Amino acid sequence: MRWIIPMTLASLLCFIAPSDSLLAEPYSPHSGVKLIETTIPFDNFTERLTGAISKNKMGLVAQACANCGAKSIGVTIPGNRVFMIFRPDFAVRMLAASEAAGVEAPLRLYVTEQSDGTARLSYRLPSHVFGAYEVADLDRLGAELDVILAQIAQDALQ
Repeated sequence: MRWIIPMTLASLLCFIAPSDSLLAEPYSPHSGVKLIETTIPFDNFTERLTGAISKNKMGLVAQACANCGAKSIGVTIPGNRVFMIFRPDFAVRMLAASEAAGVEAPLRLYVTEQSDGTARLSYRLPSHVFGAYEVADLDRLGAELDVILAQIAQDALQ
């Protein structure tokens, strides 16, 4: 039973202090992921993104801040933020089309700070997320949300 604590601590340290090879891993988005490199500093971009979400009438449901959590335990990592967004009318339409699709909301916009201090934005295309359900109403919703997320990204870049 004594080995559980050291194993747990060792496992946690792997996540807190990743190896250099892990940090240097090239980013390659998965299928259905939109990737946008910016020239905008991380903090500035996250502010712009918050404004763009509001401007495009999407609700900011929550945020997750990995670098904030790391800082709380005395570890410094590059900026890392997930913006979770959705809107009640889209939720109603999504659930009417497929209750199972409820697990996909809110949609997530992921902003990471690059080594030069700039922000990278990535997100799964809603059409890709909802397309997996093979429900026509979700396909239409996903296509509509693709346009909104693209506009949010565009607005944040300006």
